[in-house]
Amino acid sequence: MTAQKGKDVLIKLDEDGMGSFVTVAGLRTKRLAFNSETVDITDADSAGRWRELLAGSGVQRASLGGSGIFKDAASDARMRTAFFGGEIIDWQLVIPDFGTVEGPFQITALEYSGNHDGEVAFELALESAGALTFGAV
Repeated sequence: MTAQKGKDVLIKLDEDGMGSFVTVAGLRTKRLAFNSETVDITDADSAGRWRELLAGSGVQRASLGGSGIFKDAASDARMRTAFFGGEIIDWQLVIPDFGTVEGPFQITALEYSGNHDGEVAFELALESAGALTFGAV
């Protein structure tokens, strides 16, 4: 695989709950992080006092976020509605030539900012709210 352009990574939200995904407008940066909690099973019999972990346990989660310029597009209205309603909706992160991560997320932060001599910007933070799927290209 060759190097990818960051602008080609897309964050999309399900605008109608029917699997109709629309790209979040104005995003300049996007990020996805996967995390897994561990379960420590170390005891007095652990070899050399090295920590032992229980495979296949713990909680897995993903964080999805981005920032960009406010465009007041349909996707902005949908994000506001989802945030103020505390909704959990399906989102997609599309990484060209790699694949798509899709699943339920809840918006945990939606921030707007702007300088007097600049554009209005926003930041978006989401946390996974269920099982995610990955579809390779």
